[in-house]
Amino acid sequence: GLLQMQLILHYDETYREVKYGNMGLPDIDSKMLMGINVTPIAALLYTPVLIRFFGTKWMMFLAVGIYALFVSTNYWERYYTLVPSAVALGMAIVPLWASMGNYITRMAQKYYEYSHYKERDEQGPQQRPPRGSHAPYLLVFQTIFYSFFHLSFACAQLPMIYFLNHYLYDLNHTLYNVQSCGTDSQGILLGFNKTVLRTLPRSGNLIVVESVLMAVAFLAMLLVLGLCGAAYRPTEEIDLRSVGWGNIFQLPFKHVRDFRLRHLVPFFIYSGFEVLFACTGLGLGYGVCSVGLERLAYLLVAYSLGASASSILGLLGLWLPRQVPLVGGAGVHLLLTLGLFFWAPAPRVLRHIWILYVAAVLWGVGSALNKTGLSTLLGILYEDKERQDFIFTIYHWWQAVAIFVVYLGSSLPMKAKLAVLLLTLVAATASYLWMEQKLRRGVVPRQPRIPRPQHKVRGYRYLEENSDESDAEGVHGGSSGGGLGDCVEEEAPPAGPRPGPEPAGLCRRPCPYKQALGGDGPE
Repeated sequence: GLLQMQLILHYDETYREVKYGNMGLPDIDSKMLMGINVTPIAALLYTPVLIRFFGTKWMMFLAVGIYALFVSTNYWERYYTLVPSAVALGMAIVPLWASMGNYITRMAQKYYEYSHYKERDEQGPQQRPPRGSHAPYLLVFQTIFYSFFHLSFACAQLPMIYFLNHYLYDLNHTLYNVQSCGTDSQGILLGFNKTVLRTLPRSGNLIVVESVLMAVAFLAMLLVLGLCGAAYRPTEEIDLRSVGWGNIFQLPFKHVRDFRLRHLVPFFIYSGFEVLFACTGLGLGYGVCSVGLERLAYLLVAYSLGASASSILGLLGLWLPRQVPLVGGAGVHLLLTLGLFFWAPAPRVLRHIWILYVAAVLWGVGSALNKTGLSTLLGILYEDKERQDFIFTIYHWWQAVAIFVVYLGSSLPMKAKLAVLLLTLVAATASYLWMEQKLRRGVVPRQPRIPRPQHKVRGYRYLEENSDESDAEGVHGGSSGGGLGDCVEEEAPPAGPRPGPEPAGLCRRPCPYKQALGGDGPE
């Protein structure tokens, strides 16, 4: 919402000349958009390392903090504030969404464990839950999350509705030189008037709006800090980091061996295409081009409310095969794309505005089914907690690649954009159904092996009997004391018989690696 308001203000040449003179705002805006769209391409190299280094919760907190930094730079709009903050924002996009997807999946798994605690207690502490048992909880969690997330598009339009719309010219002025819209248009709003503001907003009013957005950003940081618990136990966090940073760096690339991910890549790409098309293609090329800039906010609100309400349709996966929501959303988008391919609304004509609202709502329905279905499918296919951050990193990195492609092709004709969207959608649906067919035939996916955690004894010295000994004495004592180098958590044996087999040597409790695999061990 802030970026939308900022770009509209900077587009008006009177606003630029009066407030900023010859500072070169169009050049700054182009570099800022380049920073947001190009920087995520490198995210595959650092996202898993950052998530494992900071932890899932703290990565979310840090990324939301970078969003708050981007909002704060709009108090002083200069090249050295806007462009670096846009680059930082681009770097935070994939880590935020990868950690968010990982976090929601882990919360669904933990909620299953809590709600079935007595059953697991009867089975024994070392028993893992049956595969797929957390799937209904994951589906409900993702549905709730995306119902709220899609409302953010409506909330993003509040500055436009309550502030900026009062300063805009009507469509007869802004669209005076626009000749073609919809499928006949080329680029983004060719012929749009260079002046869109009737009067310039006062600086004090702009500061009030930005302060409200800044308060929302701080509130988001406090919500993550105060309401989000840890995604993993401390021993699990240690084990996730202890596989080696080189292995953490390589594992996203090694997961390409898995045919399930390869078949889902076209859907990942389409998922990035369709969100940007809703905002730029449908919102600008069909909406603003024909009914004016002052109605852009209401079109995006219709898209937002349609997507938020339709996220509940993802619950159909509780009773129907998991292919139905995902393929159903693709079918809705396919019909809409074919319809838009042959529709060119006339500029400055309002009688067809109801068609735009219906198209926006239906596009939101398809987006909701797409996002909910993909995130739930990944959580079901990859239940192992040591793989989930890699999988969601790959998913959102391909989305970032798709957004980068849209950024590069923004000047293409609308027919070319619709053709690319249509071909990607058909390829994604066919590839996904082929993957499901392979799984039904029993084809076993090839997953890379996760290395065993290599713990350093030095990190657990305070748990040993003699923690004041030197490093050399510790190594000597460990080699002669029954293998304390491999398992240094030593406890005094409790009185009475111990349940289960007695651990070998001086170690009375399992190592953190074994604790993370199955319970805390015998007490």
